[in-house]
Formats: sequence, structure tokens, C-alpha cells
Amino acid sequence: MISPLAHVDPSAKLGKDVIIHPFAFIDADVVIGDGCEIMPYASIIRGTRLGKNNKIYQYSIIGADPQDFRWKNQPSFCSIGDNNVIREHVIINRGFNSEKGTTIGNDCFIMAAVHIGHDTVIEGKNVLGNSVVIAGEARVGKCCILSSSVMLHENSRIGDWVLIKGGCRISGNVPPFVIMAHNPASYFGVNAYVLRKHGFAEDQVDNIAKAYRHVYQTGTSVFNAMKRIEADLDPSQERETILDFIRDSKLKLVAIPRDLE
Repeated sequence: MISPLAHVDPSAKLGKDVIIHPFAFIDADVVIGDGCEIMPYASIIRGTRLGKNNKIYQYSIIGADPQDFRWKNQPSFCSIGDNNVIREHVIINRGFNSEKGTTIGNDCFIMAAVHIGHDTVIEGKNVLGNSVVIAGEARVGKCCILSSSVMLHENSRIGDWVLIKGGCRISGNVPPFVIMAHNPASYFGVNAYVLRKHGFAEDQVDNIAKAYRHVYQTGTSVFNAMKRIEADLDPSQERETILDFIRDSKLKLVAIPRDLE
């Protein structure tokens, strides 16, 4: 299942039932798990680890050198999970600040011309639309949708179950369960349709909406909003997820005026 017209370095480790199409490039120090398919002209560069059942489309470069002046050819890595679809012309840079480097989880759909910078972490079950650009050391939680041409700046953090609408530029922390849109980025409500579609009960969605009314719609500080959430909402997994994210973000959230942080 390996075309003689592909370049596969003898030191690369390939699992069972791997398909390598003509003119693909597989570098040294690469691991490709069972059931992966590498389409023509795709490149898998040294330091990359692919899990099982990934499909890499034409002209994508997985594990490209980090685009950062701090990288001085020290070991750097790119770790891809299982069951991911990575479409044409995607570039994923290796990371050099952690053991796994740049990390993509399981079951992601990454559309054409996406660029993911060094040491970024993309958790599982995400959809990245065409031409999404993610700078280095960003983090995207699970079950998120980043629509076409979204831009995440360096060190941005996206919570779970977030929808960011097309063309939106994010520089900072987007809390879980919300929709962000426009430029500058604005709170656009709770991601209710997706939450309901994936099994969240109506009272769970309502409680999430109540929490974000305190954060984004009362004109109070984020600190006071947290106190109101604790007083107004009964303890729940959703409430704690929101509060934990805000605490970890040191009260700094996207679309909050500076004087209310």
C-alpha cells in the first residue's frame, strides 16, 4: 500500500494498513499509526507522530519547522491523535516548548489552508473552517467550531463548546459555551443550538445563559459577575466549568471592557 513513487525514509515507522500515495514525502523520525492515508504531495516531517485512521490530503505539511526565532534547531515535535481529517494545504508547525509539542486531539476536521502554529493544543472533536489561522502557543478546547478565516493570536485560549463566527479575530480568552462574532470580537450569545443538538438539557442551557448575562450583559466587573453567578446558580458542572475558566484566565476575557476586568 506504499507507492514506489513516494519518498518514505527507511527509519520512519508505519503501522498496519497504511496507504502512502505517489509523491508523498515521509521524513525520518516519523511515526504513522494503523489505517492512516497520506494523499499525493502531502509531507510528514521529522518529529511528527500520527495516531490511527488519519487522512492527510494533498499538499498539507504536518510537522513543519516552527516559525519562531526562539527555535534554534532543538528537538521539536508534532503529535496528532486518531480519526482526524486534514484537508488540502494545511500547515501544522512542530512545537519546541513541551514534550509533545504541537498537539491535535482525536476526531477533528481541519479544512483547507488552515495554519496551526508551534506548541498550540487543539483538543478533540473540533472543526476548523477554511483558512483558519492559529498562532503559536494557543489552546482550543473540545467540541469547538472555528468558522472560515478565524484568526487566533498567540497565547489565546478557547473554552469547550465555543463557536467563533467567520473572520473573527481573537486575542485573549474565550470562555466555554459561547458564540463570538464580529471585529472587534463581541459576545453573541450562548452556543445553544449546538449544545441542545449534542444532548444538553434545556435547564443546562438556561443556566449557562444566566451565567453569561452576569458576565456580559449587566455592566459589572468580571469579579462581581463571578460572585453573582455563585449566588444565583445552583452548583453544576456547567457553572463550575465557567467559573474555573474565568479564574484560570485571571478575569481577563475577550469582549470585556478593560475597566470591567
